[in-house]
This record gives sequence, structure tokens and C-alpha cells, in this order.
Amino acid sequence: MRYPQFLKNNSTIGVSAVSAGIGNRIEDYEKSIETLKSQGYSILESESVRNSGYVSNTSKIRGEEFNKLYVDEKVDMIMCATGGDFCLDVLPYIDFELINKNPKFIQGASDPTSILYLITTALDIATLYGLNSTSYDDNPLHDCQFNNLEILKGNIVRQNSFSFYEKDKSFNSKKRNLVEKVKWQAINGNVKVSGRIIGGCIDVLRNLLGTPYDYTAKFVDKYSSDGIIWYFDVFSLSSEDLYLTLYQMHLAGWFKNIKAVILGRIMFPQQFNEDFNYKDALEKIFGNLPIIMEADIGHVFPKMTIINGSFATVECIGNKGSIQLELK
Repeated sequence: MRYPQFLKNNSTIGVSAVSAGIGNRIEDYEKSIETLKSQGYSILESESVRNSGYVSNTSKIRGEEFNKLYVDEKVDMIMCATGGDFCLDVLPYIDFELINKNPKFIQGASDPTSILYLITTALDIATLYGLNSTSYDDNPLHDCQFNNLEILKGNIVRQNSFSFYEKDKSFNSKKRNLVEKVKWQAINGNVKVSGRIIGGCIDVLRNLLGTPYDYTAKFVDKYSSDGIIWYFDVFSLSSEDLYLTLYQMHLAGWFKNIKAVILGRIMFPQQFNEDFNYKDALEKIFGNLPIIMEADIGHVFPKMTIINGSFATVECIGNKGSIQLELK
């Protein structure tokens, strides 16, 4: 696994709108940028970052803007502007040869999964899943944001499960409603497992199945001796859709050499059959493997930062959990 350079004082972060632009989240974005600047970083935006609409620009322009930032020698890493729905159609316009020759860290969450996952599985370059450029707007910052900022510097802190998570927050709400007690759930008994970690937003990952951008088989074979720990961020898949998506992945060979699976808290849970929930879906696919649910990963705040492709040790004992990443 290749690990790009982490950030240093005076590093420049390039912000690229590979999916949607920040649109009506200007206030969150500007607060976040001030936070990043307070860490000693400079910011360089691509032209479409502040655009509104379901995408920031055409897929071709979004790809060209990403490549322009990436080739800029002043830019030390790229952070995705925000999520969205159509990052998949930018992939044909991303210069992956350029990325392969000169690796830089790329961080994003949700829809940018398409780019992050592809870079890690196809090029063997680590990427960061956890926060977008609008995600540093809390005052004071939450521990999960502090952890992310430490990891960006190369201080790979142990991330422990948090105390409370956010409940019933709309995308437009400015207030954190951290009232629900965090309880990781180890479905088949206490977990302590190590392996190569990979994943992202599963609503997005399923769109890569059967495309020229699916390098999963190559990745899981390469790291067969480590074994694979999968993590999944579910945005709005129903329990039925989750099962069918996981089953497709199983048929495509994605779960060869699997050692464990982690499911984050679900942003918009849905269940259409009373006797088939998310736990049923996971058990039907993974059986007696170590399974963790309700982890601090994904859309529901607070969230951990995962280095795709790194070596991870994951524990879950008595509703508390931790993830320790290693750069090997």
C-alpha cells in the first residue's frame, strides 16, 4: 500500500467539487475553511466549488477541475467539496495515470466514495474517508473532527467510540442534537480482529459492480494474507436493498478473504418487511463472521476517519469499540 505525504504547516489543500457544489451550505463551508486555515493550511478551490444544483458542473468539467488541482505542484492534498449523487459519471474524466505517478491524499465522504475506492483498489494508494470540506464548522470542534485533523498530519490516533450521536438532524439544521447514547453492537460476540480495511458509502459502491472501475477482486487477492475488513456507510438503502446489494457483491467475489464487517449508523433507515431488518441482512450474508453494527462511521455524526487500504485493528466489547489504523 502506498501512503501519500501527510499535511505539514503551510501545506495547501485543494478543494474540488467532484459531485455537487456547496450550494446553500456556504456558511458551513466558510466556517470549515477558517478552521482549516487556523491549522496553518492554505486553501485553493476549483472553479465550481461554490456552485448550486444537483451537480457542480458537467462531468467533463468536474473531472478537468480535479485534474487541474491534482497536477498543481502547490497542492498537497485534495478534499472533496461535499457529497451528492452523480460522482460516478466523473470517473471517465479523471486522469488516473497522473494520480498513479504522483500520489496525493484525497479525502471525502458519501458520493466521493467512487473516486476514493477506485484509487485505493486500482492503484494501491491509500485514501481518506470521513469528512468533506463543509465538515469542520462546529464550534468548538468535536473529538471526531480533532481526530481527523490529527490524522491529516500523520498522527494516526486510536479512534474510540464516542459517547453520544446525533438524532433527527436535517441537512439544513445548524444545531447538533447529540442526545442518543452510542452503542456499538457485536452481533456474533465480542470482536478483536485485524486486517486490511476498505469500504465507503455502500449506496455508491454498488454502482461500481460490473463496471470497468471495479478492481475489488484484484485488491482482495493482493491482501489475502492480511484478510479484509469491510466497512459500510449506509445512507438510505432499505434492509432489503442492503441484502440484495451485499448479495451482488458476494456473487462478484468482493467478500473473498473477508475477516469482519462493520456497519455504521444509518442516516435514513427503511424496512418494508416486518421480519427482515438490517441485522437479518448482515447475518444472511456473513453468517458467523465478526459483525459490528451501529459504529461511528458514515453520515450520522460523529464519525471516524478511515484510511482506505491501511491495516486496521478493530475491537468491539460491551457496546464500546475502537479502530487503530497502521500504515503498513
